[in-house]
Amino acid sequence: MLQKLRNNKEGFTLIELMIVIAIIGILAAIAIPNFIAYRNKAYCSAVESDAQAIMAGLADYYSIPGHVARADFGDLDITLSAGNTAVLSGSINNIIVTVTDTANRCPSEYQDGDSRWDGNGVYEITME
Repeated sequence: MLQKLRNNKEGFTLIELMIVIAIIGILAAIAIPNFIAYRNKAYCSAVESDAQAIMAGLADYYSIPGHVARADFGDLDITLSAGNTAVLSGSINNIIVTVTDTANRCPSEYQDGDSRWDGNGVYEITME
């Protein structure tokens, strides 16, 4: 029996196992930063999506005859993403929707180039 175990040629060598671990490490080094970037972009998209949902809720609110006063956030049936807050301001002719990422999950580099972002996690859109 002992002789049979010594002549066993099955299994992987140490070098083969080290090569597999190195390949997995290289793939992880490439994939993890991409996943982090996708997650960060998703946080920014959640803020923008919340603002668009509020705008749609306002359009629905004003489509009902008799709703002629400025709507408050409580008049809308909107649930915001976790970590986001919203404020409605302005007049009935110019409603400003401001959504803030209070958890600061949206990085400023994703906010650059869009005039609706202020660079501090605040997204503002106007309904005229």
